[in-house]
Amino acid sequence: MLIVGIAGGTGSGKTTVVRKIMEVFPNDEVIVIPQDSYYKDNKDISLEERQKINFDHPDSVEFSLLIDHLKQLKKGKSVEMPIYSYLTCLRAKETIPIKPSRVVLVEGILILTDIGLRDILDIKVFVDADADDRLGRVIQRDIIERGRSVLKVLERYHDTVKPSHLQFIEPSKRYADIIIPRGGENEVGIEVLISIIEKHLLQSKS
Repeated sequence: MLIVGIAGGTGSGKTTVVRKIMEVFPNDEVIVIPQDSYYKDNKDISLEERQKINFDHPDSVEFSLLIDHLKQLKKGKSVEMPIYSYLTCLRAKETIPIKPSRVVLVEGILILTDIGLRDILDIKVFVDADADDRLGRVIQRDIIERGRSVLKVLERYHDTVKPSHLQFIEPSKRYADIIIPRGGENEVGIEVLISIIEKHLLQSKS
């Protein structure tokens, strides 16, 4: 099993990179495990407090569960991936069954910040993008997908997203084996990643 970590700042184009990879391969050969599914369950605190959580801080992610699930998949065992809601900031009672696959893409802003997770990744990728471009995408996404106002998005960006990016995410770039500038627009960078995955799939079949 090849485990590829795809990191990068909020709005850098990670999801686009992952989508373009997935368009090339059949679902049973390559699967995606999003870091966002592993945010800690915060049922012990009020909704008001939950809405103040800094999701760009490594402490917000249950890395131990994510690492355990990757190890189980590597052993050929299925796992139950959590479902996390940004609206309630809680995990759902339901889970998503994930079967082992030849290639696993682990995608998320903080995945290169955790030493335990880095150790299990075979290839570490950092999707890089200009800060202004990232902010534009964050505003668009948070309004449409997370029901936030422009004012709330900008407030959150300046209070938590930007400081956490500078403190945790940007420094984690030094652990990357491959850096893809300009995010999802970088067709050459994505092609390189696709060719590495294709090579692994051919080798694992032979």
